[in-house]
Amino acid sequence: MPGATSIVLTGAGNVELTRRILADLFTVPELRGTLRIVLHDIDPGRLATAEELAARLNTEAGAGARVEVRADRRRALDGADFVVCQLSVGDYQTTLRDFEIPHRHGLRQTIGDSIGVGGIFRGLRTIPVLVALAQDMTEVCPEAWLLSYTDPLVMTLWAIRKATGQQRLAGLCHGVRDTHAFLADTVGRDVEEVSFFTAGITHQAFVLRFEADGHSLYPEFARAALAHPTSVRTRMWRSFGFFPTESSEHAAEYVPWFMRYDAEIARHHIPVGEYLSRVGQNLHGYEEVRRALAATGSLLNRWREPEVASVVMTAMLTARPARLNLTVPNDGLIAALPQETVVEVPCRVDQEGITPTVVETYPVQLAALNRTYLNVAELTVHAALEGSRAHVDHAAMLDPNTAAALPLAEIHDLCDEMIEAHRELLPAGITAGTLGGADQTTEGKS
Repeated sequence: MPGATSIVLTGAGNVELTRRILADLFTVPELRGTLRIVLHDIDPGRLATAEELAARLNTEAGAGARVEVRADRRRALDGADFVVCQLSVGDYQTTLRDFEIPHRHGLRQTIGDSIGVGGIFRGLRTIPVLVALAQDMTEVCPEAWLLSYTDPLVMTLWAIRKATGQQRLAGLCHGVRDTHAFLADTVGRDVEEVSFFTAGITHQAFVLRFEADGHSLYPEFARAALAHPTSVRTRMWRSFGFFPTESSEHAAEYVPWFMRYDAEIARHHIPVGEYLSRVGQNLHGYEEVRRALAATGSLLNRWREPEVASVVMTAMLTARPARLNLTVPNDGLIAALPQETVVEVPCRVDQEGITPTVVETYPVQLAALNRTYLNVAELTVHAALEGSRAHVDHAAMLDPNTAAALPLAEIHDLCDEMIEAHRELLPAGITAGTLGGADQTTEGKS
């Protein structure tokens, strides 16, 4: 297929996401007969399922795509125009340890995939894999776009930039889109009627403008919110002035004010350990796809909206531009946040690529809150790239929820136990390292 657009799905064994992306792309008329789809995964069984799924969708849609399977990552990347990253490092037992060990130390978590002790150790496991992927891309497909769903998104994209200088990358998340739909629905409007401007960092962005017919809808939302139970998000909105994009269960563990207190957990209906049930649902979803492949029903059009990766690639490959929030290198987009990090801002996507919007005015209280998140992300990036055991402790000590719940000595002991539990998946320097910080000072010496 000379001149075909090559799209690599790495982590293709995440078959429900693979299904949504391919079903979207295969039903775009302008892309019929133009796509080369390369599937990559380290799990042979899941890769085989992804291959069967892609072939079925291709036939059902009449897409005329060429579908290939590559177990070797560099071979998969060869000639890529887009690389969609949707992988997870570790298995269910790995995630279980992210929750059970902190719980034994008295630390509560809800999702634990982007911040907190769970997020830190997910980052330490995932950063080396994604950096290696990006390094392969610079050698094998230097002009390709990296589109990543992989959490912790801020940590991994920051590390990729720092280690490789990669600029053609974007993080993908459903949070902003879902929040816009929620806000519009709460005030009884279709989302298309409402003008939004939302910015910040992934999982901690804020709706800065929420308008229709030339006026703010926040007063209407305030009246409507009185009829709903108090949630973490509404409490954050009332405290900081702007509605946050992340779900209440996720937002609760990014700050020090909720998870430590039994009364706050009850008042805001915070589901401690929620992510474990989601992982179980994902395992169930894989089996559902396998059952669907054994049946004769359609695998197309089984969801409400196009997948984010599909929107981005379709906009770049056709004459249909799109506007959506993406996570991209900061580089002055939000001046109050570190320039070397990544931020989530509205972007125009078209055949020229991704053009992010500069946020001219970003409220100082939001930037201050974001920096408490970015402190943890930055230290985790340094810990992973430098193999620094000391920075693991530093990240955990500065994590808002962990700092609110545990004293310093307990945090260090928790990190020790987590390192031992995840030893096989961590950078070698961390597993061999020793405690830094205060224990290395010269206090008391002449």
